Amino acid sequence: MTRIAVLDDWQGIAETATDWSAVRAQAELVFFRDAFTSADAVVAALQDFDIVLAMRERTRLHADVISRLPRLKLLSFTGARNAAVDIPACTAAGITVCNTTGTPSSNGTAELALGLLLASARHLVTGDVEMRAGRFQQNLPLGMELAGKTLGLLGLGNIGARVARYAQALEMKVLAWSQNLTDERAAAVGATRVEKSALLAQSDVISIHLVLSERTRHIVGAADIAQMKPGALLINTSRGPHVDTDALLPALHANRIRAAIDVYDSEPLPADHPLRSAPNTLLSPHLGYVTADNMPALYRASAENLAAWLSGSPIRVLNPEVVART
Repeated sequence: MTRIAVLDDWQGIAETATDWSAVRAQAELVFFRDAFTSADAVVAALQDFDIVLAMRERTRLHADVISRLPRLKLLSFTGARNAAVDIPACTAAGITVCNTTGTPSSNGTAELALGLLLASARHLVTGDVEMRAGRFQQNLPLGMELAGKTLGLLGLGNIGARVARYAQALEMKVLAWSQNLTDERAAAVGATRVEKSALLAQSDVISIHLVLSERTRHIVGAADIAQMKPGALLINTSRGPHVDTDALLPALHANRIRAAIDVYDSEPLPADHPLRSAPNTLLSPHLGYVTADNMPALYRASAENLAAWLSGSPIRVLNPEVVART
């Protein structure tokens, strides 16, 4: 019988998030709750499966893994793209690759960025901890009013544009920069395009909304952090490697800046990672697209992909040349 592995179900919601009956009628489904610790662990767990359903950019499925899964015939992942999946390696191995493009996700990430902004500006998590410890306003820094402050956006795509509109509702001034951003695009969403150095120097809050690539890796490094205003807040709901964590940590410990972080170089974040004990931080466990609205939509589209492939008519295929030669 065809065997399907559903990976990266860290919250244990995949089995009830959608109707898998059409898939179960033709295949065995196995749900994996825990993250894998190594490439060898991935291979050991998946070598007896014909199909893998992966959550976007969680389990690394690069050539070194793909080459050791000779039984694998279909790899479907959630989201439009997935840097953790080596599509050329799949194509070379005759593995069909599908995505779930068209499902919503930008709302949740933009709203989380807003939530991190508000929670950090008013120290809400610290306030909650102090209240539960029986104290009232003790050990609590003064909060920051956002009206009249400046938000700098690194990236002004769909998510960045939403955050810009939220900031305007808060009466914040919005600056924006990316490598290809134009004055016209920035003005269309009420932002002002500036050079990166000006954005870093003038912003009270900086929020990252860029696609991760080699040119955006460590787009916020030591020199960039040095240009930020003292006490500025850095928000990252995009991808961990956008920020040089080794450069960020000393600035946090020196009380130079603050950070609100949802994404990390390695996920899940190791229990002993220095960010977990760093001051001036608000940490969330990559919740940007993880909502009660988005996750069922992602799994519903995934179930459609699996059922379509099992019936011989695959959909949302990213490497149609594999289908053409079967």
